[in-house]
Amino acid sequence: MSDNGGSGGGPAAGKGSFGQSMKAVFWAFFGVRKRRDLESDATQLNPLHVLAAALIGAAIFIGILILVVRAVVG
Repeated sequence: MSDNGGSGGGPAAGKGSFGQSMKAVFWAFFGVRKRRDLESDATQLNPLHVLAAALIGAAIFIGILILVVRAVVG
């Protein structure tokens, strides 16, 4: 049997750009994703890009929370 692409690390997996990963993670933080986009992301995005984008997004979110808390308390 040969792997003709598809999910699971075949040739079609991981061709998305880092910008697409950032966009997917941004909308995922808000919980607003269409099923079609989710399925597209599963086949096109590089998992390492998604992980990096999620870490960057979480760091930005935490930074914003810290700034808001300091503005309210201070």
